Amino acid sequence: MAIFNDEEQQRISAAIAEAEKCTSGEIRISVEKTCAEEVLDRAAKYFYQLDMHKTKLRNGVLIYMAVVDRKFAIIGDAGINKVVSEDFWDCTKEEMLSYFKNGNIVEGIIAGITQAGTQLGKYFPHDLGNDSDELSNDVAFMDGK
Repeated sequence: MAIFNDEEQQRISAAIAEAEKCTSGEIRISVEKTCAEEVLDRAAKYFYQLDMHKTKLRNGVLIYMAVVDRKFAIIGDAGINKVVSEDFWDCTKEEMLSYFKNGNIVEGIIAGITQAGTQLGKYFPHDLGNDSDELSNDVAFMDGK
C-alpha cells in the first residue's frame, strides 16, 4: 500500500518549496505507516536521523505522521522554538486535524507546511544570495527502524 501517490508527493514537495521561498528555515515531512512508541519521541528520533538539527540557524521543522495509527506530531528545532508562541505547534496541529478529520490528508499536511513557513518567514526571513536549501523537500518515508 502506497502512502501517497506521485502527484500527492509532488504537491507536498511543491508546498515545502513555496513555504521556504520566504525563509531560511527548513521544513520536512516524515511519514511511516505505524508508530509503536510515543509520537513525540518518534518524531524527535527522525528529526535527528534526517539531520534537521544541523541547519545553520537551528530553524528546522518536522511534521511527522504515522498514517495507519493516525498519529502525528510537529517539532521545531531550538531556534524556532525560542521565538514562536507557546501554543503555535498546537494551533498548527489543530488546523491540520480539521483537514484530517474529513479525510483530506494531503491538504492537512500542506496547511501545516504553510503555517510553519509563515512563522519561519517572520523570524527567519530568506537571506537573498546567502541562503541555500539545506535539506531535501521530498517526503521522507521511514521504515520504522
